[in-house]
Amino acid sequence: MAFLSMTISAGYTQSNNTVPTLKSILLEQLRTTHNVKDWFVPANIAVEGLTAEQANWKDSSGNHSIAQLVTHIIFWNQQSLAKFKGEKAAAFNGDNKETFSPVDKNTWDATVKKLDDVLTEWEKVVEAADETKLKEWYSTIAHIGTHNAYHTGQIIYIRKMKGWWDEDKGVK
Repeated sequence: MAFLSMTISAGYTQSNNTVPTLKSILLEQLRTTHNVKDWFVPANIAVEGLTAEQANWKDSSGNHSIAQLVTHIIFWNQQSLAKFKGEKAAAFNGDNKETFSPVDKNTWDATVKKLDDVLTEWEKVVEAADETKLKEWYSTIAHIGTHNAYHTGQIIYIRKMKGWWDEDKGVK
């Protein structure tokens, strides 16, 4: 039961009587899938130090490259973020395959920055949002964090398989 209590209140010590809020839980999930290393490696660390050539490597089975996974994460975070902010989202024809785009040596660094930027923006808008907005959006925001973690795991798997992963960064 102690483990369950610790798991439910991850990041909060019961001795300080800090009660998690919807905002704090969502922010914790967004941060730990962005740039805060906690139970698993976040996206920023997962892509750190990769070359464009490594990012575009694909196996012979037709699985997605790291670059394609990153552009997919960016696409869906931008789509949802625009809607959350009440802006018009980028045009999308409904074919999810189109969200997995390759990059080249001239665009890889900008793609990594764009990933960081969109994940940072999510944290900022959630931090600024009121409780009513968060109650309307909590499920979508939680799924965004889960989606980001899922694809980050794929990125790390590829890096480990190819020998491009430094175990000191996590996931031995």
